Amino acid sequence: MYKKYLNNEIKLDKKTMIGILALIIVISGVFGCVYEIIFYYFNGGMKEIYYRGGNFLPWINIYAYGALLVHFFTKKIKNRPLLVFILSALITGILELGSGYVLYGLLGYPRCWDYNVEILNFGNIGGYVCLRSVLIFGLSSLLLIYVIEPICYFLALKLNKKLFLSISLVLCSIFLLDEVYNFAIAKIIHTPRASTVYQEHGIKYVDLYKEKTD
Repeated sequence: MYKKYLNNEIKLDKKTMIGILALIIVISGVFGCVYEIIFYYFNGGMKEIYYRGGNFLPWINIYAYGALLVHFFTKKIKNRPLLVFILSALITGILELGSGYVLYGLLGYPRCWDYNVEILNFGNIGGYVCLRSVLIFGLSSLLLIYVIEPICYFLALKLNKKLFLSISLVLCSIFLLDEVYNFAIAKIIHTPRASTVYQEHGIKYVDLYKEKTD
């Protein structure tokens, strides 16, 4: 099955592929949140742990977006790991640079990351991207393509189709609804966002959905 996966010989219907993509969205977003919590713990001198993200659940959207891009751009070259690494690092690096430039450079939102003040920031470009982040994203993409995705395919093939789709789509919907609530709904209906709730309970929290600066 693994060889067939690498050679794109596994044929799945569109609904099953949507289920696989839903799992990728969840897993990659959770991975990103865990990675950032660990990294910023060391970046801060191993003194305090800050919860990262903008949601109640441990999930950061840009990692999910990056994973989807990697999935589609490397779909036909999975049997060439070095090329997957290079292309993935390039894609995710451009995503991070572009996101930072648009959000903070053009729209003026508070910065959620700034490589100017972080450790191992060699190759830093405007604080938006650095060589370390690009290499980490490239290595993470290898984990995605050669471990996570094959597991998702395995589950899709072994589980009953309705069960697989129910699990993957419901799980993904929960994470996305959490994001939509904290990003938009809470502001519209004036209810507490994740940052407010966590801070009220004494949890150190880095809010990735801060309001735009004046």
